[in-house]
Amino acid sequence: MVKVKTTMNRRAIRQLSGSQIKALVLTAEAVKTEVMTAAVVPKQTGELERSGHVDGSRAREGLAKLVYDTPYARRLYWHPEYDFRQDKNANASGKWLEAWISGDKQQFAPKAFRALYRQLNRGTIQ
Repeated sequence: MVKVKTTMNRRAIRQLSGSQIKALVLTAEAVKTEVMTAAVVPKQTGELERSGHVDGSRAREGLAKLVYDTPYARRLYWHPEYDFRQDKNANASGKWLEAWISGDKQQFAPKAFRALYRQLNRGTIQ
């Protein structure tokens, strides 16, 4: 028979839980920055691009949203057949987030989350 006694470091567990929330919001901000850098958002006046923001109000539930808040954002996003001008954003197109959702950049968010989570927990996580 083997007896094992464990003690939980509750402070460290709380820190890790809080860091998950922070890392989630920071990851969404990193995706937003990456999207802006990739110049994929359709741009005429720049209002659509400027309206992009991270909604972290439900981060405690594990949800952070990248929101484009203009009356025409939905129409432009779901109609990739439109002829988007590319003089201001060279890669402008509809469904501009697809590369990060299911395309060649879909590993960006998980990798960013891991890196940010580790960075926030230096000393707690080895």
